[in-house]
Formats: sequence, structure tokens, C-alpha cells
Amino acid sequence: MSKIRSKNTKPELALRKALFARGFRYRVNDIKLPGKPDIVLPKYKTIIFLHGCFWHRHEGCKYAYTPKTNTKFWVDKITSNAERDKVNAEKLTALGWNVLTVWECEIRHDYKHNLTPLIDRIEASLLEQISPKKTVKFYEEHENKILMVAEEVVEYQRTSQNTHNY
Repeated sequence: MSKIRSKNTKPELALRKALFARGFRYRVNDIKLPGKPDIVLPKYKTIIFLHGCFWHRHEGCKYAYTPKTNTKFWVDKITSNAERDKVNAEKLTALGWNVLTVWECEIRHDYKHNLTPLIDRIEASLLEQISPKKTVKFYEEHENKILMVAEEVVEYQRTSQNTHNY
């Protein structure tokens, strides 16, 4: 197990490279946060954990198998990893962070081909974090007096077409 990397794995590097290419800036393995998240996007108050399917027990995945030797050790180890992941996600959510989990198989399947669908899903989730609902008030002038006529909640959605750099 000492030869197994915990950071800068091939799937992690592929995901970080794809996010950076899309213009997202992030921090890596922030030790100040519970669980030492793989990718931290402070602007979006979002954290991305990239979990290995074997080490974190991805249900229904062909890479999440139980070894045939020393089975009790592996079941205990992988179960404790999954429990720790859940606790860390709850702590981060309580601190106001949005927590995303990306599984190794999602990248392993596509990182030699195309990560676009995965990055699109992540981008949509990130953009939801910065498009708050805004209240707009409409007024009408009547005999040089301003009277409030109606108050309506209008949702603004940020898209790539209406973003401007000033």
C-alpha cells in the first residue's frame, strides 16, 4: 500500500488539466479543510473529491472488488474509508461548502478520449453556486412622485454568452 499514491494520480491530473483548460482556478489538497479535498474551488465554494473506485467502494463498479486474500482486512479498510468520506462530506457541508464526488471510473473510461461530458456537468454545478436569486423592484412615476407598483422576484442565469470582462 505504500506504493499507492494519494495525490497527483493520473485521473486527478487529467481532471485538473481539463478544469484548468476551461478557465477554472483551484487549490489542491487543502489541509485546512476536513478530508484534505483533492480540488478546492474557493470562488464557487465547491470541493471536488476524486475517489478511487476500489479504495472508496464505488457501488456497482467493476473496479470496486473485494480481494480474495486477507478479505476481512480489506472489507474493514474500505468500509472505514467510505465512513470517513461520509463524515468529511457532512463536515464540509456544515461549513457551507458544496461537495462533488467524481469517481475514478468516470475519468478512467474517458481520459484518453474525452472528458467534456464530465467537465460540462461539473461546470453546470459550479455555475449554480454563483447565480443567486435577485429581487427586482418595479416603480412607476405618478405626478412627480415615485410609487412602488409591484415587487417581483426574477431569476438571473449566468451563461457563457452574457459574461463580460470589464
